[in-house]
Amino acid sequence: MIFRLKKQTLDKIKPTRSYLSSLVFRRDSHSQKPDYDRRKRGYERNTVVERKKKEHDGLFLQKSKGQHLLTNTRILDAIVRSSDIKPTDTVLEIGPGTGNLTMKLLEAAHNVVAVELDKRMVEILRKRVSDHGFADKLTIIQKDVLKTDFPEFDLVVANIPYNISSPLIAKLVYGSNTFRSATLLLQKEFSRRLLANPGDSDFNRLAVNVKLVADVKFVMDVSKREFVPPPKVDSSVVMIRPKEVKPDVNVQEWLAFTRTCFGKKNKTLGSMFRQKKKVMELLSLSAGRNGSKVGVMSHFDSDVEEDEDGEDHLLCLDTDASMFKEKVIGIVRSNGFEEKRPSKLSHEELLHLLYLFNQAGIFFHDISSLPQMDDLLHE
Repeated sequence: MIFRLKKQTLDKIKPTRSYLSSLVFRRDSHSQKPDYDRRKRGYERNTVVERKKKEHDGLFLQKSKGQHLLTNTRILDAIVRSSDIKPTDTVLEIGPGTGNLTMKLLEAAHNVVAVELDKRMVEILRKRVSDHGFADKLTIIQKDVLKTDFPEFDLVVANIPYNISSPLIAKLVYGSNTFRSATLLLQKEFSRRLLANPGDSDFNRLAVNVKLVADVKFVMDVSKREFVPPPKVDSSVVMIRPKEVKPDVNVQEWLAFTRTCFGKKNKTLGSMFRQKKKVMELLSLSAGRNGSKVGVMSHFDSDVEEDEDGEDHLLCLDTDASMFKEKVIGIVRSNGFEEKRPSKLSHEELLHLLYLFNQAGIFFHDISSLPQMDDLLHE
C-alpha cells in the first residue's frame, strides 16, 4: 500500500519536473537568443559607425596625423563667438580639414587664410566653400604650417593637430606676426599645463615660456565624442592674447635659462647649480660668449696651456672652474634663491635671477646654435 502511494506520488512529480524544466529551457533560449542578436546587431552597428566616423565626405581620416574633425554645430558656434571676430578681421585657420569651422569663420570675418597640408582636404574645402559662395573670401595655403611664413592676420582660430601644439604655439607667440588673439582647440591635458601658474603641480616650462609674452584664458571643455573620428582624450578651448608690453630680455637666453631650471623643476636652485656637469656647461657657454675656449677637465681645476705664440689657449672664467662654481652659487645664495624651486617662482623672480647671472658674465645660450622651434616650449 505504501509502495503504491510512493509510486503514484513520483509519477505526479515527474511530469511537473519535466514541465518546469521545459519552461526554464524555453525561457533561457528565448532570453539568450534576443541578447545574442542584440549584441550582434550592436557590434555590426558600431563597426559601421566607426567606419563612417573615419570616412567623412568620402575621405579616410588619419588619427596619426591628428585628423579629428569637430562636427557639433553648437560648439563650433561657441568657438566663433568666444573669438570675438570683427567684420573687418582676417582670420588665420590652421588645419581646417573639410571646413566645418571654416564655414562659420567665413560668415563672421572679412576673409580667412587656411593653412592645410593634406591635398584631399584642400579639394573638399575648395568645393564646399565655392558651393556656398565664399570662394572670394578664402585663401588656402597648402603647406606645412611649421615651415611656411604667415601673411598678415588679426586673429587665429583653429582646431590644431595635437602633435604640433607646442611648436605651433611657439611660432605664434615668439614669431614676427602681430595679432590680437589665438583661440585654439587643444588636448585637455596640454591646455591644463598651458594654463598652470607658479605653485601649481602642472606648472612647467611650457607655461612659463608662453606666459612670459602672452596671457592665457580658459574658454571651455569639449568632449572627445564631438569629433569624427573621436580621439582618445577630451579637448579644451583656450584663448592666447599676446601682451602689449613684453619683458626686455633676450629670447634665446631666456629659453635656454628655463630649459636649465625646469629640467628638474622641483629641485632647489642651490642643488641644481652645484652639479659639476651644469657648472662646466655654464663655464663653457659663458667663456664662449667672449670668443674663448674652455677646456673641460676631469676635475674642477684646469691648467692653462699656451700655444706657440705664448697666448692662452684655454681660458676659465675667474681663473678656474672651482672659482666659477663659487661665483654661481654666490649669486643664488646672496639673492635668496638657494632653497627655492623653479616651479614656485614667478616670472619676475626668474627674470631677476637671469639678469643677475648675465650681469656677472654667466650665460645659458650657445650663440653658435639656435634652438629648433619644436624645442622652445618642451618641458
